[in-house]
Amino acid sequence: MQYKTIRFSRTNQAEFISDLKSQVKAYFEANNISTYGNWKMVLKTVFMFTLYFAPYILMLCGVITNVWVILGMWALMGFGKSGIGLSVMHDANHGAYSRNQTVNKYLSYVMNMIGANSYIWKIQHNVLHHTFTNIEGMDEDIDPGKLMRLSPHAPRLKAHRHQHIYGWFLYGMMTFLWLTTKDFKQLVRYKKMGLMKAHKRSFSGVLTEAIVSKVLYYAYALALPLWLIPAPWYVILIGFFIMHFITGLMLGLIFQPAHVMPTSEFPVPDNSGSVENNWAVHQLFTTTNFAPGSKIFSWFVGGLNYQIEHHLFPNICHVHYKKISEIVRAKAQEYGLPYHCQKTFFDAVYEHARMLKQLGRNDQYAA
Repeated sequence: MQYKTIRFSRTNQAEFISDLKSQVKAYFEANNISTYGNWKMVLKTVFMFTLYFAPYILMLCGVITNVWVILGMWALMGFGKSGIGLSVMHDANHGAYSRNQTVNKYLSYVMNMIGANSYIWKIQHNVLHHTFTNIEGMDEDIDPGKLMRLSPHAPRLKAHRHQHIYGWFLYGMMTFLWLTTKDFKQLVRYKKMGLMKAHKRSFSGVLTEAIVSKVLYYAYALALPLWLIPAPWYVILIGFFIMHFITGLMLGLIFQPAHVMPTSEFPVPDNSGSVENNWAVHQLFTTTNFAPGSKIFSWFVGGLNYQIEHHLFPNICHVHYKKISEIVRAKAQEYGLPYHCQKTFFDAVYEHARMLKQLGRNDQYAA
């Protein structure tokens, strides 16, 4: 099914989102604050870049020579890399980091700097995932290929029986796909789907950008350390692997429990491409929050534990999610709509693991 043929209901509780938007707008006006980032975002940006680049510079300059400390520095870079992606690039790609869209544009290119492609990810995430959340064949976040089954409508293979065990390793390998084949496969697919026309980008231009950015990434993130860091080459390769594995695992543990849960719905459009619910209501049925009481955790993951608020208001910076979550929860309850939330991050991971097991062992799953 082509993305242009899918239509959400315009009548099924359509008043929910207009009412909610009015209350959220009133909150910002009453407090005289901007929906964009503030000084806290600037400090966080400095912190995340420092967490990523400080260990890198210390290793290159020979300040750190102990093998185990070097591996520890690579691990810190992994947390820094994931922090940049979750807390800086993500808001910028949604145009929510700054009122100045030029700032958003260049901060979104940070994704190129850490091995992936900003433009391609924007189509996957902003267009497909945010529009068609949990719809099989459209939302690529629930389509990891044959190695895992993240949707009850995907084919179930024998190997999936153990995906709740091996799936965490595959999450850790996620960024290695970005470094190698994923961007190029997606670029070809998005061209065929006609998704590039709306952004006025040429296939050859994006392909060139992807190739150049990956070459530059390998040059500074791997070749330069192999040349300058005073450690055996295999230590550098192990460190590089550790960095990417930590990043991939963190991204998987933040994004997947938000949508692949026992409480999640996976709607199927009818033969005409119509989806039963209004788009905003659809987001409530397919999305889960977690750990709303953990300020430090929420700070580090860019507020993405408030996935419901993020999906309903992707153009609002994440520093505001906690406050507006109170409005969203109350409004959902008023309209008799679900507001799924796990008390802690570990509860969310446990429920996600339970969902992986159900999807791997049953054609249908029981919530």
